[in-house]
Amino acid sequence: MMNTVTRESQVHFTKKDELAVNALRMLSIDMIEKAQSGHPGLCLDAAPMAYVLWNYHLKTDPKRPNWINRDRFVLSAGHGSALLYSLLHMSGFDVKMDDLKQFRQAGSLTPGHPEFGHTPGVDATTGPLGQGIGMAVGMALAEKHLAAQYNTANMNIIDHRTYTIVGDGDLMEGISQEAINIAGKERLNKLTVLYDSNDVTLDGPLLNGSVETQSYRFKGAGWNYLFVEDGEDLAAINNAINDAKRSTQPTIIEIKTQIGHGSPLAGTNKVHGAALGAENLKKTKEFYSWSQTPFSVSEDAYAQFAQGIEERGENAHREWHKLYTHYQLSEPKLAAMFTPEVSPQLDMSQVTLSDETIGKSVATRVTNSELLQQIAKYNPNFWGGAADLSSSNKTQLRDDGRFSSEYPANRNIWFGVREFGEAAALNGIALHGGSRVFGSTFFTFSDYMKAAIRLAALQGLPVTFIFTHDSIAVGEDGPTHEPIEQLAGLRAIPNVNVIRPSDAHETFGAWQTIAKTTDRPTVLVLSRQGLPLLAETRAESVSRGGYVVSPAKSEDSDGILIASGSEVQLALAAQAELRKKQYDVSVVSMPSFELFEQQSQAYKDSVLSPQVDKRISIEMDSTFGWGKYTGLNGACIGVDSFGMSGKGAEVVAHFNFNTKTIVKKYEELWKKSE
Repeated sequence: MMNTVTRESQVHFTKKDELAVNALRMLSIDMIEKAQSGHPGLCLDAAPMAYVLWNYHLKTDPKRPNWINRDRFVLSAGHGSALLYSLLHMSGFDVKMDDLKQFRQAGSLTPGHPEFGHTPGVDATTGPLGQGIGMAVGMALAEKHLAAQYNTANMNIIDHRTYTIVGDGDLMEGISQEAINIAGKERLNKLTVLYDSNDVTLDGPLLNGSVETQSYRFKGAGWNYLFVEDGEDLAAINNAINDAKRSTQPTIIEIKTQIGHGSPLAGTNKVHGAALGAENLKKTKEFYSWSQTPFSVSEDAYAQFAQGIEERGENAHREWHKLYTHYQLSEPKLAAMFTPEVSPQLDMSQVTLSDETIGKSVATRVTNSELLQQIAKYNPNFWGGAADLSSSNKTQLRDDGRFSSEYPANRNIWFGVREFGEAAALNGIALHGGSRVFGSTFFTFSDYMKAAIRLAALQGLPVTFIFTHDSIAVGEDGPTHEPIEQLAGLRAIPNVNVIRPSDAHETFGAWQTIAKTTDRPTVLVLSRQGLPLLAETRAESVSRGGYVVSPAKSEDSDGILIASGSEVQLALAAQAELRKKQYDVSVVSMPSFELFEQQSQAYKDSVLSPQVDKRISIEMDSTFGWGKYTGLNGACIGVDSFGMSGKGAEVVAHFNFNTKTIVKKYEELWKKSE
């Protein structure tokens, strides 16, 4: 049974409101027509819900778009970006009319899909459907957690809501199911989803691809479900948002709309993703009795926004600033811990390797766990979780309980077996600001998270993705759980630091680097099997990405062995065997391609001498990508097939990861050069 909102609105909507709604519509289709590219359908049908939300509910200060206590808005259906840019312009953000005229043009403030950090007022990069609602869940998680950490009995310095507009496509993506279950489980009552339910997708009617009843789906996940039967009814939309604010659950408001409302193509997929064309544009403007020239808005329409979102936001920010000033005086300890910026650095000054690690064979996942406990101790804004694998990943923060609606200050998030939803939520937490966050799972399951890792990189978010069970040495779990191509795939994503440490020293160095990294995500790849602490490795060198861990005896070395992770110890053993045969080679540890590429050419040449072309890479994963370091005269030792099930040592032996193989391969290179 539908919960239909019918109560009279507390707001008396007038012709001026209709004028403002239509201004959003006309600006949007003018942008799309000028660019001859874009998605007019959503812009025409979702303008009423967007207007009511922004002008009567959204708390944000256009002059201070990064204010920590603002409401968050995510246009999950990011293809409707023209509507968002129209909202930003009309609301007083630093998006000018000239910016709207440059929609979808190179270098403009109004790109094809919303981009965080590029356009003032855009709270998240969206476009890949489904990820917007996932990030909105993360923002709501962050609000709930930080409020529990920092609010006092009479001072709520964190108290805001998260809103998102989704479409039929968003809710078909599998990530949406993961996201709504996380939100329902955690009772994120300050999360409201406005669902533009127009029953049309890019290819045609929604029924061709989906027959879900969304009310059943969301109620089953613990959500409050509301229904507005007419997407043009401003009062009904307003009432529904008011109802959502009173709910103790997250709320979805399904708003029935007609895609491309008012255009000759309304109700069809033809209006989804292409400019209307001159004739259809003319008829659409006639439908709305719009006689103004393109990119022209009346002062009355601007005044509606000025008296609404602008005035409300400025007043709210002013009152919050007074409160925060008083908070700093009355709660100095809490205020000192509070870090409102998007990407605070981590304090590693008191973090050390424990006696349990030094002198023993320890898996890097175990070392990582010990470091996590200390980082959490000295960084109260550090938190994270796992996809139901914290006991195997060893990422549980032992001194903290599970985050829940009853205990939201706790710092262990149980995402459940929902890797994609986890990754998107982590991105949302980072976007919210005020904390540093990590998430974990098995390395082979990073495939489920890759699209969100890519979006973290695109947005420059310092999320730490911790992946354990890093190679064929996983053993008995077999090829399904043994990563092969994952390292190469993640290394291929721009603006991501992938770090695979060889031992406890390098794991410590990885975290020292992560602590200072505020403009990109880090992928930390850790072993299941125990690894010795190598005397030659250096924590401080991890930040350089690659370094000579054991030099050749002479300046004119015969060759270079390059390895990462657990294979560094194997390279060192092979170096010793080669010396017995009078080959003088150096060993390079390469924990991070990306960090190495950020170094000067002079440094890179000092590690990988251009004069030395007999080079061998050693890594128990795909050889793809190693060629840029081994060169045409070098060789790669890796795994270019799927793994197998068996004891870890047996599997490693089956794939010939031993000193004999390396020595033989090096002698082959030497013979070729003779």
